Amino acid sequence: MSDFSLDGRTALVTGAAGGLGRAYATALARAGADVVLTDLPGAEGLAETARAVAATGRRAYVHAQDLSRTEEIAPFADRVRKAAGPVHILVNNAGTAALERFNEITPASWSAVLRVNVDAVFFLSQRLAEHMIADGVRGGRIITVTSKNALVAEAGLAHYNASKAAAQLLTETLAVELAPHGITANTLAPGMVETPIDGGFPFDREAFEAAYRERIPLGRYSRPDEQAGALVFLASDAGAYVTGARLVVDGGVLADQMPRTRFMPPYRNTVDALDTADTADGA
Repeated sequence: MSDFSLDGRTALVTGAAGGLGRAYATALARAGADVVLTDLPGAEGLAETARAVAATGRRAYVHAQDLSRTEEIAPFADRVRKAAGPVHILVNNAGTAALERFNEITPASWSAVLRVNVDAVFFLSQRLAEHMIADGVRGGRIITVTSKNALVAEAGLAHYNASKAAAQLLTETLAVELAPHGITANTLAPGMVETPIDGGFPFDREAFEAAYRERIPLGRYSRPDEQAGALVFLASDAGAYVTGARLVVDGGVLADQMPRTRFMPPYRNTVDALDTADTADGA
């Protein structure tokens, strides 16, 4: 399992105050990485994530930053480098969304989503990639958390869908340009995850979630920790030859063109029970 070890490496995780960010940061620490944690200034939960990282025996560095302030991203990355040393792994996890019909989206709400989900991803990746190259980091990793919405649309989320699709192609471009420097760039696309979601819902959320669970072949939302193994793979030497790829962790949603299973006759096993003697012989 040494190929999955992150000993001696430092990772930066954005959106680290809770949910997926906390799960990612903790998993990277358990694999051996020191972790730089960032989220909005005053974000509740950032200290708790730091404690979770420290509990693994790894170092946790906390640097709050509003990534929507694009002009501050390069100085932020430089401060991280000064405090924690070279960053080997960048996890672009921070994201935002707003549930609005297409004709309700204003220039301000469009920009608010794109600034975090696309602009921050690009400019932070740009600066840290330059750091990796300048510091002679080989095996650098850039992992951007997108969504299944990068691949299929969802009503009420035009700006979010567009931002995640843009992040996908942006990541593929980085993969091509950074390959000569030994840096990989990939995306991780979760499906529905059991994480707290802020903001109002102008519909019956419980009914929506019940209907959505029926749409998932595995029949349930993912736990945050179930997303973390895929991240560690992409961050580690085990994923060294994977670049420009997207790894979808959605419980089978995108594999199911039509949710027909629940309308089909009940499953019937067509394999006869094995004779006890045959089982013993096989053993």
